Amino acid sequence: MTGKQIAFNGPGLAMEMLEASIPELKAGEILIRNLYTTLCGSDLHTYSGKRIELCPTILGHEIVGEIVKLSGDHPGVDHAGRPLTRGSMITWSIFSSDPESHYAVNGIPQKGDNLFKYGHALLTDKEVFHGGLAEYCILKAGTCILKIPDHLPLPVAATINCAIATVAGSIRLAGDLQHKNVVIFGMGMLGLTCAAMCKEAGASWIGAADVHQKRLNDALSFGATETILLSDGDDSLSKDITENFSRKGADVVFDMSGSPEAMETGLDMLAIGGIAVWIGAVFKNRKLQIDAEKIIRRVLTIKGLHNYNYEDFVYALEFISANWQQYPFEQTIEKEFDLDSVDEAFQYALKHKPLRVGIRI
Repeated sequence: MTGKQIAFNGPGLAMEMLEASIPELKAGEILIRNLYTTLCGSDLHTYSGKRIELCPTILGHEIVGEIVKLSGDHPGVDHAGRPLTRGSMITWSIFSSDPESHYAVNGIPQKGDNLFKYGHALLTDKEVFHGGLAEYCILKAGTCILKIPDHLPLPVAATINCAIATVAGSIRLAGDLQHKNVVIFGMGMLGLTCAAMCKEAGASWIGAADVHQKRLNDALSFGATETILLSDGDDSLSKDITENFSRKGADVVFDMSGSPEAMETGLDMLAIGGIAVWIGAVFKNRKLQIDAEKIIRRVLTIKGLHNYNYEDFVYALEFISANWQQYPFEQTIEKEFDLDSVDEAFQYALKHKPLRVGIRI
């Protein structure tokens, strides 16, 4: 068998369509036929040179597909114990790692030993079909796999194993949100999902902050209570939030933007005992200016998260299965392309900045 895969050779270079043979599966591996891939923000950062990956590579890690073949020694069940067979529709963690390694055992498998990340690996003669911009993907042993319900639309299902699961992890870090006041900076796919998850978790007030009015309008459909249009040099935001609540600040502030200014502002608006959860800063930027005395005297907590663990992944699937119609998740994929038009898809995404662009394979 052979299949097509699109090689990314570096920023400013055209994508290259390659035909490659599908190798024999190794122990514990599964061959997947990719059906749909969405372009994540990190894909755009790599494509434009804002983020550096080894090249050539196969981009795309928000993927959904169906099983073509399981290796003979695969247990034949997903993470939840559901049977897997040829034709099963599945989603999978964006990484594989050694389940017995220190970090994996301690709930951080995304930092475990022998880490392999789909959509981020070097393409070689022996390492092929490991990203979403291809007809196939070979899942390695140590990959968390979840069977998805048949009624879930492919474009929505594709976002589970990155955006949705990462936000699920941020909700875990925030703790109990029942009756809490929450502010979210950055209303891209992560921020909108966070608003919906906070709403379902019982938050009493959800503030959505962004520099784009359209994204703020979207946030209201995803559960936000109030929108906050950010502007340069506006130092009144923290005071406004502080004045509004009985505890004189927000209980939790999420940063999905990666903006140093947003993270600094978020800390300023936290109530005593408040929690800041940061997941957006996954690319190089300036260092933050933090008042350590303020952190100490106000008993603030800062938590960071990169990717997610299996608990988060399971919750992501449960959440989206139950709520994809409650909130307009289908509308987040604003335009579709086919595998032959990947360069065009990236150019469209960079120019128009949609929440997601989809690649139907």
